Amino acid sequence: MNFPEKLKYTKDHEWIRVEGDVGYIGITEYAQGELGDIVFVELPAIGKKVEFSQAFGTVEAVKAVSDLYSPVSGEVLEVNKKIQDSPELVNKDPYEQGWMIKVKIEKASELDSLMNVDAYKKLVAK
Repeated sequence: MNFPEKLKYTKDHEWIRVEGDVGYIGITEYAQGELGDIVFVELPAIGKKVEFSQAFGTVEAVKAVSDLYSPVSGEVLEVNKKIQDSPELVNKDPYEQGWMIKVKIEKASELDSLMNVDAYKKLVAK
């Protein structure tokens, strides 16, 4: 299983890649594996505010529907149109092509409460 070191992780299995004051958000390889084949992703509109640890959308798989929780507060700058047309990209490449939203991070201090790769590995090993 792939656990990129450059990411921060949530207990709900979302990840964030920080580039300056912008964050790319998606779900982890572990999460997509637990969900199974993803068939639909519902994401917020550009310009919408997302709040730390609050739901911002849903991911629907053959087995289940799951809420997506934001690892930071901020404004949605972009949604990944590729996964809306081809949701299976989340299964195939959750960390690159399968990202979900890009946000302008409002409170960088929220990143401090997220897990690093070692802590996340311990969480999913349970």
